[in-house]
Amino acid sequence: MVRVKICGITNLDDALAAVDHGADALGFVFFKKSPRHISPAKAKAIIKKLPPFISSLGVFVNENKKNIEKVISHTGINTIQLHGDEPPKACNFSRPAIKAIRVKSIDNLKIISKYKNKVSAFLLDTYTPEIFGGTGQIFNWDIAIEAKQFGKIILAGGLTPENIEQAVRQVHPYAVDVSSGVEAEKGKKDHRKMKLFIERAKGI
Repeated sequence: MVRVKICGITNLDDALAAVDHGADALGFVFFKKSPRHISPAKAKAIIKKLPPFISSLGVFVNENKKNIEKVISHTGINTIQLHGDEPPKACNFSRPAIKAIRVKSIDNLKIISKYKNKVSAFLLDTYTPEIFGGTGQIFNWDIAIEAKQFGKIILAGGLTPENIEQAVRQVHPYAVDVSSGVEAEKGKKDHRKMKLFIERAKGI
C-alpha cells in the first residue's frame, strides 16, 4: 500500500486530523519564504503530540548543514527533505535524507542518477521557475516511472483527491506527497479533502 505524506503542516489541528485519516507522515516547511513556513519551536510542539509510528519530515531549501542539524535536533524531525539545489555531496546527515527534484523534462533523469545511493528516496515535484514546491501543477508521470530505477520515488506536484487514484495506478510510487491539493487556503488544510485524498491513495 502506498504511503501518504501531508506536507505544509502549520498547526496541531491539521496534524492530528491528517493522522486520524490515515497519513503516514507529516511535513514541516522550514523555508522562510514559503507561505507554509513554520518555526522550529512550533513544529516541535506539534511533533511532541503526535502518536507513535508517525514520521515527521523537515523541508529545507538551500540551508546550510549546521542549521539543518540544529533544527532536527531541536524538533525531533525523523527525516530531512532537501528541496533546493543541494549537490549530492551535501546530502549526508545524521537523519535519512530525501532529495526533491523539480521535474521539467526527461532530461531530469540525468540529475536524479547523480544522487543514486546518496539519499533514501527522491521526491519528484513539478518544475516552476523560482518556486520550490507547492505549485499545484502536475508533470509527466512517465518520467516518475523511469526514475524508479534510481531509488524509491515519492510522487508530488499537483496531486488532488480527484487525480490521486490515477497517479497511484499509473506510477506505483513508494509514497505520495500532497500540500496545496488538500488546502482550504495556504497553510490551512481542508480536512474533508485530506480524508478523501488518503482514502483514495490507499484504496480504502
